[in-house]
Amino acid sequence: DLRNQLYESYYLNFISAISRSKLEDIANAAIGANAVTQVAKVFDQYLNFITLEDDMFVLCNQNKELVSYRAINRPDITDTEMETIMDTIVDSLFCFFVTLGKFSNFSMFSICFPFRKDPYSMRYLEKLDKKLRENLRDARNSLFTGDTLGAGQFSFQRPLLVLVDRNIDLATPLHHTWTYQALVHDVLDFHLNRVNLEESTGTESSPAGARPKKKNKKSYDLTMSDKFWQKHKGSPFPEVAESVQQELESYRAQEDEVKRLKSIMGIEGEDEGAISMLSDNTAKLTSAVSSLPELLEKKRLIDLHTNVATAVLEHIKSRKLDVYFEYEEKIMSKSTLDKSLLDMISDPDAGTPEDKMRLFLIYYISSAQAPSEIDLEQYKKALTDAGCNLAPLSYIKQWK
Repeated sequence: DLRNQLYESYYLNFISAISRSKLEDIANAAIGANAVTQVAKVFDQYLNFITLEDDMFVLCNQNKELVSYRAINRPDITDTEMETIMDTIVDSLFCFFVTLGKFSNFSMFSICFPFRKDPYSMRYLEKLDKKLRENLRDARNSLFTGDTLGAGQFSFQRPLLVLVDRNIDLATPLHHTWTYQALVHDVLDFHLNRVNLEESTGTESSPAGARPKKKNKKSYDLTMSDKFWQKHKGSPFPEVAESVQQELESYRAQEDEVKRLKSIMGIEGEDEGAISMLSDNTAKLTSAVSSLPELLEKKRLIDLHTNVATAVLEHIKSRKLDVYFEYEEKIMSKSTLDKSLLDMISDPDAGTPEDKMRLFLIYYISSAQAPSEIDLEQYKKALTDAGCNLAPLSYIKQWK
């Protein structure tokens, strides 16, 4: 672009901080193209994280397997790979603090971490601590000197960062939950706030020899601007289904009112009653028409959540997820079970092999004492007969 004189001026924005060597490459290219004066600004945006909600972000990038529980806990991981993972996590957390602006000049900060006693646990803390302190030490170029805190002013508030090891509570991510957002994440194709659904083609049979019809795919964004999602994403699923129905009835009532007013406005004749009725309802119709965009948006959200909730309900019914949820709740709370674990695993109509394995892993993790070898062999046979892959059990057994 510099060589071709493509733009009058250049503002270069980098999502993550650009290295010195790459910055020199750009400078050399600008000199070679005689375009140094056209490079107006170079920005490091420090955005090595993805904000999904106002109070939630993730560090995953395009290569989500690079930073994951599995990547960190692989038994064959090399020191070089671990260093790369640690640098990625530390850089991303640093970028988050820069964007948040919480670690201001002269602030002391506390970092807590209940990590395991392994060689890497302290390294995360040391790397992040070093990166923050080096930046705070440079008063002229500190990224934490914002408009709200002038130079020379002190802040006595101590921000607190708590890093919690996933191993402390490994049963929770395996648990079949019952809230709307968690179910969508668990059973549907849901990534970066977008859910992808396959529309069912109905019961129509194709003619003999004809190609089967392709299923239509639809995508829906479940974002902060979706009022229904914001209100009900943490609600139990039955409440969500009831709320969708209530919203639909409310919409239909509003729609019927608009139709009724339109019908009244179409009254013909010049008798006094008709003219009086016309003037009385003009204001009402004007109000109804002005609220039409809001009504259409309401209808769009109702259709969206009807489709998403229906897709979730199909999974619940076909896999008996309500039964799994209740059973796992009892296991994790040490309550009395009304059905044996072997019966649940052996039931051919209850869930997928993955559902059965998740159930057993929760039982294994939550048990104060691991099952005896004889009992374990029984469970293994039942899981194998159900089509389960036993590799996760081997890992959890070693982990425990």
